[in-house]
Amino acid sequence: MKILGFFMVIGCTFGGYILLGGHLDVILKALPFEGMIIVGSGIGAFVISNTGHVMKDTMKKMNCLIKPEAHKKTDYVELLCLLFTVYKLARTKGWLALESHIENPDESDLFQQFKGFSSNHHALVFLCDYLRIISLGNENPHEIEALMDEEIETISHEKMHPSHAIQTLADGLPALGIVAAVLGIIKTMGAISQPPEVLGKMIGSALVGTFLGVWVAYGFVAPIASALGSRGESEVLYYRCMKVSIIAFLNGAAPQVAVEFARKFLPHHVQPTFLELEEKLNELPSPS
Repeated sequence: MKILGFFMVIGCTFGGYILLGGHLDVILKALPFEGMIIVGSGIGAFVISNTGHVMKDTMKKMNCLIKPEAHKKTDYVELLCLLFTVYKLARTKGWLALESHIENPDESDLFQQFKGFSSNHHALVFLCDYLRIISLGNENPHEIEALMDEEIETISHEKMHPSHAIQTLADGLPALGIVAAVLGIIKTMGAISQPPEVLGKMIGSALVGTFLGVWVAYGFVAPIASALGSRGESEVLYYRCMKVSIIAFLNGAAPQVAVEFARKFLPHHVQPTFLELEEKLNELPSPS
């Protein structure tokens, strides 16, 4: 759907221009040079202003144009089933029964039942770290919640880096378009003795820079920044879901009630129904 949006931007822009009686030859002739100034300078500024980690993460997250949500409804059903299994084991055998699973999650039969979650390294470490703190004796829900909030804020800051980096690039492209246009005017002024027909084409070519900077910024780069932001928010939501459930359980909720707290927290487009979740929970084997 997002790729279709890009084609709509291109089609409506140039289709409208042609229908107005415009000629593409002026734009096409100036496009490679103006594009090199604007896009090349923009990419250079992007490299200057960001760390290697942020640039690598930004490129990696570009799949948001194809997969806008980091997690689907089935991923959340799996997460809630895992949390229910953990709580049930802790309630029946005590928190120390989780020690072997927490210390070696990659070899844990409990975690390996849930392949999607166990393949998410950062989420797995996040959960195991808090289960370890709780199993060591700190079951104070207020202290755990405060610590979780701090870590989730850090995670959110990191996940939103690509969006902020691309948005900064989008904000700068119109100004770089003006730079390209000014260079075109400078070139035109150097040929002021040419006839009006030639000067008109040269001025038109110079103005392509302004057009290109604004068009690329608001038609492509800014929407990509927004898509990256939505993708980052969907990744953070996964951690918030774990937090809501864990705090509910520490406050004394039964395992099924604790996962129900997390289910109700989820947005509707990824939220399983009560019956869907209950059916999955009833299918789970007894934890050991």
